[in-house]
Amino acid sequence: MTVCEVCGNDYELSFEVRAAGAVHVFDSFECAAHKLAPICDNCGCRILGHGLETDGMFFCCAHCARAKGYTQLTDHA
Repeated sequence: MTVCEVCGNDYELSFEVRAAGAVHVFDSFECAAHKLAPICDNCGCRILGHGLETDGMFFCCAHCARAKGYTQLTDHA
């Protein structure tokens, strides 16, 4: 069994995620999201969908981008 790097659970159904040249081990998608999902630079929520990125900043939606002055960004949904 392998230990989740977020919660420390030793779980037989853990899985590996390869991202940016590193290998991560998790026991759930929730732990993977806590470790790997970007955080909105306006509201602080985890971005689990497509989100928006500009100038090295991440936003969960166009509303949050506009709140930080990025009026050119639009949602793609």
